[in-house]
Amino acid sequence: MSDFLSGLRLWFTPGRVAEEGETPDYRFSLANERTFLAWIRTALALVGGGFAVDQFLPGLRWGVRVGLAVALLAAGALCALRAVNHWVRCERAMRRKEDLPVSAFPTVLSLAVGLVAITMLVIVVLGRAG
Repeated sequence: MSDFLSGLRLWFTPGRVAEEGETPDYRFSLANERTFLAWIRTALALVGGGFAVDQFLPGLRWGVRVGLAVALLAAGALCALRAVNHWVRCERAMRRKEDLPVSAFPTVLSLAVGLVAITMLVIVVLGRAG
């Protein structure tokens, strides 16, 4: 089975990760879980921001408002999915005594949030609510 499908299976049966390698120091597993929870909090904040843009900025042109809201909601959804994927990949790597996986996702997420923030800044500075 491919590594991706094997990892995806572990999303829904995380207890099976114990079948791989050796149990790491519990502090590392707990740190991995805290990182997962931080990603989930970030995802929730992005989803909340997407809803806030859509609901509380009715003065923005429809396309701009919906575009910003969709960008934040999509970033939140991707962040939540990435959280569980990252947790599984790190847990497996620790059990196998491998290097922790690296990812470009934090960069992509930062760029997406930065782009939305710059767009909102331009809207506020120009006063183009209508």
